[in-house]
Amino acid sequence: MGLTSSGREPRVYRVSELTGEIQVLLESRFDFIWLEAEISNFSAPASGHYYMILKDEQAQIRGVMFRPQARGLKFVPENGMKILAQGRIGVYAPRGEYQLILDYLEPLGVGALALAFEQLKRKLAAEGLFDMTLKRPLPFLPQRVALVTSPSGAAVQDFLKIIYRRFANLEVIVVPSRVQGAEALSDLLAALEAADRYVKPDVIVIARGGGSLEDLWPFNQEELARAIRRSNAPVVSAVGHETDWTIADMAADVRAPTPSAAAEMLVKEKEELVRRLQDWRQRLRRSIGYLLDMQEARLKSLQRTVAAPVRAVEAWWLRLDDLQGRLLRRMKARLDEEYRRLRSESRSLHFYAPAARIERERRQLAYSASSLVNGIERRLETLRFSLDLAQGRLRDLSPAAALQRGYSITFRLPEETVLRDAADVGKGESIKVLLGAGSLEARVEKLEADQRWVFGSQQTPST
Repeated sequence: MGLTSSGREPRVYRVSELTGEIQVLLESRFDFIWLEAEISNFSAPASGHYYMILKDEQAQIRGVMFRPQARGLKFVPENGMKILAQGRIGVYAPRGEYQLILDYLEPLGVGALALAFEQLKRKLAAEGLFDMTLKRPLPFLPQRVALVTSPSGAAVQDFLKIIYRRFANLEVIVVPSRVQGAEALSDLLAALEAADRYVKPDVIVIARGGGSLEDLWPFNQEELARAIRRSNAPVVSAVGHETDWTIADMAADVRAPTPSAAAEMLVKEKEELVRRLQDWRQRLRRSIGYLLDMQEARLKSLQRTVAAPVRAVEAWWLRLDDLQGRLLRRMKARLDEEYRRLRSESRSLHFYAPAARIERERRQLAYSASSLVNGIERRLETLRFSLDLAQGRLRDLSPAAALQRGYSITFRLPEETVLRDAADVGKGESIKVLLGAGSLEARVEKLEADQRWVFGSQQTPST
């Protein structure tokens, strides 16, 4: 091993030692930094940690935000988002990689709360939580109202003042809840559930005065929006001023710009209701009087035109009897026709039924088989008769039959050729005579070649 310029041997590191010293240098030098970057390759596994790449035009660095810090974010990071990050440099020794361990993220160009509001609004809108088809109508005149708000706030005083001025005997039950701060969301959820379960109101009003986006943030939570939709009674959201919109406003059945406006929506003024009732009563009386006059005039007209109601009733009775008789006859004729059609179809069904058809085919097959056997037997009998006749004729025409009748066949020896003419043999030559029983060998002593035998008689040609 060579020496260094100082004359000492160089230090040899192990990988873990080198990585450890690099880790100490980096983490001590960059223990608190701010970084402006763009997010890419963002992932949020089930562990709750956030992993991402932080980059600009020339370089990139890995970033991780662990679950405790991630739960404190008001928004969810997205790919392509420009952010301002605060964290520290950390070294992951097993892979020899350095990364930025994030403690805080803030979107550039828009506030974190505003971004979180837009993200949640898009998410719930995509689920259909804000659909108008889900909105429930308010009752015309509710008898019991549950008001979820802070008992010490100005909203409750404004609401009650208008309610009791318009309709003093309307029952309003205030369900107390904090409407601002870190504990406001849990209070609102508990108050909404208690109002829906125990108060059982005709309508629920969630009210609060105006404020900044941070002040109204408990009303921009997903849990509150879903609780509003789960409520059995219709919900009116009266949060903030007329220009303030919250997630609760969008999820509620009715949005009122202010608590006072919510009270005006719920009830009309008592005097107005009384006046309208009186007006309806007068209009109803006039309408009923007009209808009674019309019916009385019509009754008098009918009395004049109907001289003898009994006769008209008798005529209708006769017509009813006639129609009843015609109906019975038509029904009987229709039933008879349907019965005949049913019998015809039943016969057809029986005729074309598989069992009946199989039975017919079986009988036809038996008949065909019997006919075939009889035809074969007759044919065989005819052939036997023809065979016997041919055999008889064959026996009658055979040479053996002719020999039995006294004829003979003469052969010339030694060739054993059949002699048909005496001229074919010479005197002294040997011949063989085949008889009906046995044969003879002889020598020709005399020839009579001029004689001919015709039908059993001997003829001698004339000379």
